[in-house]
Parts: sequence; C-alpha cells; structure tokens
Amino acid sequence: MGLEQPLVNDLSQGIKGSLNLITDVPGVRVGQITIDNGDVHTGVTAIRPHPGNLFRKKVPAAAYVINGFGKSVGLVQIDELGTIETPILLTNTFGVGTAINALTKQLLAENKEIGDTTSTVNPVVAECNDGDVSNIRKMALTESDVSRALSITDGQFAEGAVGAGRGMMCYDLKGGIGSSSRIVKVDQDHQYTVGALVMTNYGFLDDFIVNGIPIGKPLAKLIAANKQKEEKGSIITVLATDAPLNSRQLKRLAKRATVGINRTGGFIGNGSGEIVFAFSTTNLINHFAKRQFETITRFNDNQIDLFFRAAAASVDEAVLSSLVHAESVIDRKGRLRLSLTDALQQLKVSQPQYTEMVDNVKSQLGVK
Repeated sequence: MGLEQPLVNDLSQGIKGSLNLITDVPGVRVGQITIDNGDVHTGVTAIRPHPGNLFRKKVPAAAYVINGFGKSVGLVQIDELGTIETPILLTNTFGVGTAINALTKQLLAENKEIGDTTSTVNPVVAECNDGDVSNIRKMALTESDVSRALSITDGQFAEGAVGAGRGMMCYDLKGGIGSSSRIVKVDQDHQYTVGALVMTNYGFLDDFIVNGIPIGKPLAKLIAANKQKEEKGSIITVLATDAPLNSRQLKRLAKRATVGINRTGGFIGNGSGEIVFAFSTTNLINHFAKRQFETITRFNDNQIDLFFRAAAASVDEAVLSSLVHAESVIDRKGRLRLSLTDALQQLKVSQPQYTEMVDNVKSQLGVK
C-alpha cells in the first residue's frame, strides 16, 4: 500500500493517509480483476467515487488531457457538464468497448429510467496499450470480468502488476497500478484528503530518477533498454478528494498531475497518452433535482496551493509505488520483463560499483 516510509525531499511532502491509497478519501473504493492466461497478461481496474448510485448522485469532476494519444471514453461530457456519473474503468486499449458495454448494462440494471424517461448515461473508461507484454489481439477481457471488478470494490486493494496494470511497463521496467494519498490540513477545523491512482505505461529507463538519483542510467545499460526512439507510452491518473472543489478547480488540480509524472523522468512524448480524471466526493449533484437554485460551499482559490502540492506529491509517489509493488513477468514472447526491485538487485550483484547508489534508492523507496 503506497510506499512504506517517507522519502527525503518534497517528492513525498505532506502527511500520508492511513492506507496511503486513493481509498483514504472517504467513500472511494477500488476493485480489480487480473487475467493471466498463457500469452495474455491484462485486466481491469474499477474506481467507485462513492458507494451510492452514481447516476442519481453524480460527483463534481473534471478531465484533463496532457497529451491526447489515446482511446479514452467519456471525457467530452465530463468537460461539458463537470460531473462523473459512473464508476471509472481502466483497462487495455482493445478492452474499452467491452468495458463500455458492461458498465452501461450495469447502470441500466440499476436505473430503469436511463434511456426511457430520462437521459442516457456517460460511461467513463480509460486505457493504456499493454500489447508489448500481453497478446492484445486476443481481446481477452470479458463483460463478466468487468462486472466482477465492479462487484468487489473495497478500501484495500493491491498495487503493481495487477488489474488493468498487469501488462503495463513503466520506464522499461514492470509497471502497473500505483496509489498514494495526502492529508491536507487547512486549519484547526478543516482537514481533507487528496488521493491518486495511476496506471503506468510510459517512460525510458535512461531518464528514470528517484529523489534526484539517476539510477535509470546504469539500469538501462544493464538490461539494454532504450532501443526505441519515440515515446509511445501512456499514463492514466485518477485524483480524488473530499474537499469542496468545483469542476473548474478540479481541472486545475488535474493539471498538477503533470508535476508528479515528470518528477521521476517523464517528458510527455508526441505519441504518448496522458489523461487525468479528478473528482470530489463533496457537493454531489442530484440527477432529479427540481430546485432551480443550489447553495454549496466551495474552497477559496487563494488557499488551493495546498491541494496542488498534495496532488503532485501523491501522483509522484503513486508512480513509484506502481514500480515498487510490481513483480517481474514473462511476456507474450517468452521474454523476462524485470521489476524495479529485481533490476536493482541485478545491478548491485553484477556491478558492485553501484552498490551505494542502489542501497540509497532502496532506502528512499522503503525497499529491503
């Protein structure tokens, strides 16, 4: 769950939540199904913003496209109306259609009025391409997998090469699902939580740094990484908070995910897809509201830097957590894809001159 000990600099500034997961935000739950079958290594990750009926009680939300090479669904309506009305699903590129169908069917079953006496529904699905590790052409994800992930959402969930992150690579190492959270103390009477969940599938190992330590360069030489010339990876980020932020402010929060992504060496390439979703669990929007006017509490922009810092720190740590918790896997072509911890151990054994650097990185990450 997150990283087990604080890092030294502002990489991990602030107070972590009790689980150090996005689910430290009250009401947020995550469920995952991992598919490992021969040359298929994929899955689905579901994020529920609150335990109630999301269509009837929508969350204020925003979506931000850092670089738009991707196949995500639902962004246009989020941008227009400033709400999310379904769970958020993460999966691989060719699983998006299946995820849409499963999510739509579940919402139809829960809300008999959808498409009949009221509007249709806006499913939210985001993807990364896990085809380097998994045989994506088999389109292995089923609607049943999606339904199961939605049915097992909980406050506790695994990180690393699990769920939608099973086949993802990050900085040429095994990536996947990572999460973290920060407590924002506004004053003696007001305390909020910002949580992040990422699906990491981007970056060149030669660029990878941990708390200012350029550990990626010797690692890249060790495993002969960085043969590709173009960045074609992706990262999906989901930010959650219980602070009373409106859609405009949530979009500003989402933009700060870029800071966290870049701290470990990401540079947002031409062919990469970086999509951010941000939502608040406060000031829910009633789909069937009959009042013409609503009065809500909104946080003042003059103090919003507290949340910007929390978002940057939680995304930064979530990226590292996806790497720390992932294990090495055998990909669809029988190749070993090393995890960060296994790569660090190999570097230490094969090139002892890097022992001090490796031990320092492990200390920063809380890895034994």
